[in-house]
Amino acid sequence: MADGKMKGRFARMGLAVAALAVLVGIGVALAASVGTIEEAKNGDALMVEEPQAPAPAPKAEDDGGEEAPLATRPKPEVDTSGREIATPSTTGPLHVEGSQLVDEGGNPVQLRGVSTHGLAWYPQFVNQQMFNDLHDVWGANAVRLAVYSADSGGWATDGGRVAMNNFVIEAARMAEAADLFVIVDWHILSDGNPLTYQWAAEEFFKEVSVVLKDQTNVIYEICNEPNGSTTWDNVKDYAEDVIPWIRRNDPDAVVIVGTPTWSQDLEAPLESPLDIDNVMYALHFYAATHQDDLRNRLRSAVEAGLPVFVSEFGICEASGDGAIDYESADAWVALMDSLNVSYICWNLSNKDEAAALIKPDVTATSGFTLDDLTPEGLWLADILKGPGFDRKELMLARAEKKPNAQGSAMMAFVDGTIQWQLNVTETWEEDGRTFFKYEMTGSNYSAGVKKWSATIPFNRDVQLEDSWNCVASASGNELTVANDEHNGKVAAGDVVEGVGFIVSGPADLAVVDL
Repeated sequence: MADGKMKGRFARMGLAVAALAVLVGIGVALAASVGTIEEAKNGDALMVEEPQAPAPAPKAEDDGGEEAPLATRPKPEVDTSGREIATPSTTGPLHVEGSQLVDEGGNPVQLRGVSTHGLAWYPQFVNQQMFNDLHDVWGANAVRLAVYSADSGGWATDGGRVAMNNFVIEAARMAEAADLFVIVDWHILSDGNPLTYQWAAEEFFKEVSVVLKDQTNVIYEICNEPNGSTTWDNVKDYAEDVIPWIRRNDPDAVVIVGTPTWSQDLEAPLESPLDIDNVMYALHFYAATHQDDLRNRLRSAVEAGLPVFVSEFGICEASGDGAIDYESADAWVALMDSLNVSYICWNLSNKDEAAALIKPDVTATSGFTLDDLTPEGLWLADILKGPGFDRKELMLARAEKKPNAQGSAMMAFVDGTIQWQLNVTETWEEDGRTFFKYEMTGSNYSAGVKKWSATIPFNRDVQLEDSWNCVASASGNELTVANDEHNGKVAAGDVVEGVGFIVSGPADLAVVDL
């Protein structure tokens, strides 16, 4: 993950024995007819579930016309540098050429966005303002609508089908109004095999696509994560029956087809692809679990000509919770960007899990501040580089905070060669503010200097109360400390002592480790 660690003034210098190494790098709610639905306990992404026995139900007859075979086309040249974010208003209808998703003119298009959690459980985050924010603030160009096929509130089990259809249609229109692409996701998970509820999928896509057929921003994902003992032949049979129901209404729609093993098996569709145009194949990953092996499979598949769409990923473990692996997440993004593969992050909710973008105690459903976001939410905001988040504030929000408890010690960067250690020697409360007394010791491990300064970032705005043996000033969340008239000259190997300051701020004031 891009750690938000900036080069230059805020980079931290690491102390080595007799050498200084510079570290660089641094929604609306559902209709009343849906009712209140409890959050399913087993709704996490990539949870291992055995496929259920097929549910008996009438199967609609397929009278769809013949589909054009998958053509072998040259792979378009991909150059992501300087490319503007693709939106429905600028691309026209999308289609698939070779391994690439392209616009009306055949130019490569990359979608980067957010998936909802189950719409039956977290409908509040589907609202027009939130979708506008995804476009205007986050810099996303796509949103995925997760309609669970089974589980509590599932379309094929105990969910309100008419209300859910209407909700999906309304959400797709919100996405269009926000200039976002929308992925209508039939979220296979606990049912394992898409054949289990094929009848329901056919009915759902038939009813939704007939209404959305004229919207050029709609993509259909027909089976989220086939799993358990499900084979590619099972998925292929299912897709060959379900896709015609969409194409009957929307002949040119792009369709994403899940792959076996929780949408990780790309080899099978590469060897035996569907003989249908405008189809892409899903790959899902969770960065702390899935690493080089799956990344290599993605690269090999795309380079071999398979059109892959990462329609769900997270930066934690495959359970949707657990540890976050920023390094692996960054490696995934770098690879997907280099291959021009689209990717959708799981999930837009305040569920108490690592994969949720919003903190559990946040009740807002749009207009989120950086304080509202989880570590994954902050990471995604950093990756998407949306215009609505201040880059510096985002960097500070993501950086490690050094506690300001009395006795704490931390390092600070300087514009020069001196490395400083800061020690909190005293703290106290007064008039509703917390005061922190710092002492600084500087060690010059490089060439001699005639002047020095240090810029110290805090997580909150800071007020300078006093300073000694230095010239200090505060602006916003930064404190700058420079030499005074008598201690600017520091020879190589010398130490500067007796420098200090007192600042005040909120109780959680802390130095940011950049």
